[in-house]
Amino acid sequence: MTLDVLTWHVHGAYLLSLSRTPVRWFLPVDTDRFGYSGRTAGFPWPANVVEIPITELGDHHFDVVVYQHRDHYDRDRIEVLSTAQRDAAAVYIEHDPPRLSPTDTVHPVDDGRTVVVHVTHFNRLMWDTRNPTTVIEHGVAVPPWRGSLQHPAGIVVINQLRQRGRRLGLDVFEEARTRMPLDLIGMDAETLGGREVAPSDVANTVGSYRFLFSPIRHTSLGLGILEAMAAGVPVVGLATTELATVVRNDREGFIHTDLDQVVAFGHRLLENRRLALELGANARQLVTRRFGIDRFVEDWSRLLDACARRLAVPAGSAGSVV
Repeated sequence: MTLDVLTWHVHGAYLLSLSRTPVRWFLPVDTDRFGYSGRTAGFPWPANVVEIPITELGDHHFDVVVYQHRDHYDRDRIEVLSTAQRDAAAVYIEHDPPRLSPTDTVHPVDDGRTVVVHVTHFNRLMWDTRNPTTVIEHGVAVPPWRGSLQHPAGIVVINQLRQRGRRLGLDVFEEARTRMPLDLIGMDAETLGGREVAPSDVANTVGSYRFLFSPIRHTSLGLGILEAMAAGVPVVGLATTELATVVRNDREGFIHTDLDQVVAFGHRLLENRRLALELGANARQLVTRRFGIDRFVEDWSRLLDACARRLAVPAGSAGSVV
């Protein structure tokens, strides 16, 4: 039996990966609410992603409800969903580490029944999560082609970097680009001299650059970083959060908390395309092994099936349960 699963459109690239899981994904649609944009343009949504008007939402049975944002869990769960839908098996995807206190913040989902899925082990480590908890790491599709790395510059892929400020490393980016050539792509990148690129063109764009630069201080592991690595692009950046477990120095790129050393390594790659190609090949292998889309789909399939059947979260597939 194919499961019917309700979720919201919060992060387009992540939702596209999630849609590979062989269930029927229902996306509520309403022009006045956050996360109700449905099948937005620019993504190749598969047929198992179905829009449902908010006016029809309450009449539908869902085997599992997957929350991805506090607004939907705190407010829409009460205001929009029916009693039966609120009683359905529930999952909450936590996309970020805690922002206020990195070590002492209690996770807001504490109803004792909703399974909290952290997208990185760093997130789970930092949140004080009281509910059943597991980790499902990101999954990306590895393209059949590899990037050329011909363009002697680094590329930064971050949406709304100006608004997100120091946490995403706005000041680090601005200093670093005075010391080495860096381009920025993402939503609202034009305000910082960058450009916005259609989701379908991001991988091809990034693949022409010598390396991807990550100025990020404190957030989750960005899908853009993994997609670049999947295309054979090495990573240069700050040794923070989950990235410290992904990039090994002189293997998939270079990371450090000293920006001087990071910039120095960036210049090494700018001057040596052969080295960049070698590290990029290692990055591609790591992503294929650890973050392949097939593993991601298997993890989510097993978790959703267990939740729908009211079974314990399966240890060893979707991660270790705590």
